[in-house]
Amino acid sequence: MLQAPEFWVAIAFVIFMALVWKKASAAIGGLLDARAEKIRAELDEARRLHQDAKATLEAYKRRQGDALKEAESIVAHAREEAERIRAQSTRDLEAAVKRRETQAVDRIAQAEAAALAEVRNLTVDIAIAASRRILTTGIQPAQADKLIDQSIQELPKHLH
Repeated sequence: MLQAPEFWVAIAFVIFMALVWKKASAAIGGLLDARAEKIRAELDEARRLHQDAKATLEAYKRRQGDALKEAESIVAHAREEAERIRAQSTRDLEAAVKRRETQAVDRIAQAEAAALAEVRNLTVDIAIAASRRILTTGIQPAQADKLIDQSIQELPKHLH
């Protein structure tokens, strides 16, 4: 058996395979280790990116919440301002109406005063005219009383 060339070929093949296996397994192990390290690094990077994405999402959610609160605050302020302006406008309108009413009452009072003055002036004019007629015609007292009564009766005609 030790003399058979097949035996030595088999032994040489086993030794060759052992040496190749040792070198190949180290190379394959190194490649697998490198690949595993690369995958581990990619997983770590993915975890880090995932954490960054979560943090960014939370920041945007906070910003969105802050923006909504600010928008609600602006709307509330606008409503308050509109109510204040409405109330001020109502007060201004009431004051303007009151001023116009006062002006109208004043104009009416002035018109009444002017009308009374005109009535007085007409009364004086009529009395003067009656006196002039009495003095120029030299009439009797009974007739003078009649003329005065007639002048008083004509007074409403002259007033309207």
